[in-house]
Amino acid sequence: MWMKNKLLLIAVVVFVVLGTLFWLTTQKEEEVFIPDFSEYAAGPERKAAFFAYFAPIITEINAEIMNERAQIEQACSVGNTHTVLMQRLAEKYYLKDILGAEGFCQAMLERVDRIPPSLALAQSANESAWGTSRFAREGNNYFGQWCFSKGCGIVPQGRGANKTHEVAVFETPKDSVQSYILNLNRHTAYEELRAIRAQLRSEGKTVSGIELSHGLSRYSERGVAYGEELRDMIRYNKLTDYD
Repeated sequence: MWMKNKLLLIAVVVFVVLGTLFWLTTQKEEEVFIPDFSEYAAGPERKAAFFAYFAPIITEINAEIMNERAQIEQACSVGNTHTVLMQRLAEKYYLKDILGAEGFCQAMLERVDRIPPSLALAQSANESAWGTSRFAREGNNYFGQWCFSKGCGIVPQGRGANKTHEVAVFETPKDSVQSYILNLNRHTAYEELRAIRAQLRSEGKTVSGIELSHGLSRYSERGVAYGEELRDMIRYNKLTDYD
């Protein structure tokens, strides 16, 4: 009888543990709230909902980046740049080939840095039509990011016959924000943006979306006009308050 009760107790404990793990898993999935911005009236109401949703996400990702930056600064200050962590970060930010070489620390610190929320908010609003575009609704893509392997995303309507790109699909809006910020921080197309940011830092000035927008002429086919449009959006919507 004692052994039978013991086995029953073990079975109950296992059942409770498995049930708890299942509940935690489903709760985690349910926590990802993705609003339908088309439900909000166009104008101030939709803008308020859009900024309220994305500002905390951008702040969280920037905090993660600044933690990486602090780790890099610590490693560089003692000349220990060959750790597993530094190797991982060098690979993540496309600097693996110069790991440990002269200028490595400077190159890393130019890439591993925050993106002003004002800029990220303006670009996400611009690229996703305030969260109502097809790519935002169907693919959680709020920054117009492309991918280049067949079946990797959504095929744009009216895509040229000689074009092969698709619009990337993300599991959550946060994944879209992470990809966007990482793209600005490591892609060769945005070296100018990173140079502006590094210069502002060296001069002890605020790293603002207004200033960094001058380094985004290659983000859009509109070139320089794209940056001008972003600056207008930042000023009109007072987005520097988020910086």
